[in-house]
Amino acid sequence: MTYIATFFSHFGAIRYKKLCDAQGFAARTMPVPRSLSSSCGTCVRCEGGFVEPSGVCAEEVDRIAEVTEDGYVFVYHSEEHAHGT
Repeated sequence: MTYIATFFSHFGAIRYKKLCDAQGFAARTMPVPRSLSSSCGTCVRCEGGFVEPSGVCAEEVDRIAEVTEDGYVFVYHSEEHAHGT
């Protein structure tokens, strides 16, 4: 499975990519697809799974979506995103 994580900052994306690499998930940074908006414009594409946001990581992750044949299905929303702030 493929997942795309969006972030509030470019630094958060870089740090999350390193966490994915350390957990054994193939990950790369890339521009956010147009159909997924992001505060910083950088996302991390993860193959095979994703790192569950917790601690400091949770403060940096905006949303995580699973890539499907029909588009995207969100599997994680930050508290800020869920409350619309």
